[in-house]
Amino acid sequence: MDAKGAPMAGGDFSLLWWTRRRGVALDAGLALLSAVECAMQGAAFAGNTGLPVGLVVVPGAVAGLTLVLRRRWPLAVILIAIAVLPANMGGMLALVGLYTLATTDAPRRVIGALACMEGLGMIIVTYLLLDQDPAIKEQAVPVWFRPLVAVLFGVATVVPPVLLGMYVRARRRLVETLRDRALGLERELGLLADRAEERAEWARGEERRRIAREMHDVVAHRVSLMVVHAAAVQAVAPKDPEKAARNAALIGDMGRQALTELRTMLGVLRAADKVAERSGTSSEGSSPDASPASRASSRLAEIASGAGRAGRPPAGDNGTAGGPRLTGLTALVEESRAAGMTVELAVEGEPRTYPEQVESTAYRVVQEALTNVHKHAAGAAAWVRLAHRDGEVAVQVRNEAPADGVPASPEARLPSGGNGLVGMRERVTALGGGFVSGPTDEGGFRVSAIIPGAERERAGG
Repeated sequence: MDAKGAPMAGGDFSLLWWTRRRGVALDAGLALLSAVECAMQGAAFAGNTGLPVGLVVVPGAVAGLTLVLRRRWPLAVILIAIAVLPANMGGMLALVGLYTLATTDAPRRVIGALACMEGLGMIIVTYLLLDQDPAIKEQAVPVWFRPLVAVLFGVATVVPPVLLGMYVRARRRLVETLRDRALGLERELGLLADRAEERAEWARGEERRRIAREMHDVVAHRVSLMVVHAAAVQAVAPKDPEKAARNAALIGDMGRQALTELRTMLGVLRAADKVAERSGTSSEGSSPDASPASRASSRLAEIASGAGRAGRPPAGDNGTAGGPRLTGLTALVEESRAAGMTVELAVEGEPRTYPEQVESTAYRVVQEALTNVHKHAAGAAAWVRLAHRDGEVAVQVRNEAPADGVPASPEARLPSGGNGLVGMRERVTALGGGFVSGPTDEGGFRVSAIIPGAERERAGG
């Protein structure tokens, strides 16, 4: 087998319980050697006891040949070795049998019991042989000599094969554990790769939606006001040239502001594309969160909220240097009033300063709601309500139904892509808030949002 445990060439071999040809050759060779050993030892035993040679040698050779069964029935091999031990046969049979049994999953108590039986039998046989040896009897040896030699022989016959077999057993288990762990890790890596691909696809879609939402929030309001002012210019130009000139100047200012923001956004996207081209696909080890598209999307969010790192907020956002704030709602309402809409702003509760993203989201909800009034209820009055509460801020924009018989002029009609309410809901729910929109009983429309935001400091503190 190779390093991964897969069968190599010839690994499809199968014969009884053998899976390799070299295993068959090894066991056959060991069995022949054991049979020869048992036959020779049986002949010596027959000569010492006066038994017929054939009666001892043939069973001994057969017992030695049983070593070929060691992989299938190692326990039977050891029992046969213990059985022929009184005839001083089966030394190789016992050594190989004990080693093979120790490498299997047999209980340790079974291995220990058989090893003790084999060792005790070897001690007894060795002691009797030494006691009957004429050469030793002629020498003046201490009394402890024969027992010591017998114990050493018994230990040498049993301990080495058992220890070696247990070592091989532990090593095999370790290799199997490592192989299983490697296979498990490979499966986990496959699952992680699939999940990473799914997350990447989701992230790409989320970034596209986020870029579209930011561009819609930033540009739609100004373009809507430009269309309204353009319709007003067309209506009042013959009657009041001075007012038409003022409206035309407002259109120019708003157009320049919209173009500035569009150029900034497109510049960020082009810069991200250039970074992606330079980095290519060789950016190993980089975090997916640090991808150029993610950085571009984050930068667009900063631009949309007026939080440019090196510049002031976009003109018309009426926010502070950190981005559009709730304090800019007054200027936002004035823009709509300048476009001819009747808007009332009501603030409830003590003004507070909330986290930047909370205030930016609340500002955008009001901005988009007023834009929708310009689009769908031209000439209708609107009410903007801002409520400061403990741990949250609530905004509501409500407008009345358009006056009957006063339809908006065709020039002032604004197209609608149906993304405004979706974008507002996504912004609010992303912060854990609640968003509700729908028609009122009077025929108008209402947009309400509650955004959680821990109070950081008093506005006047």
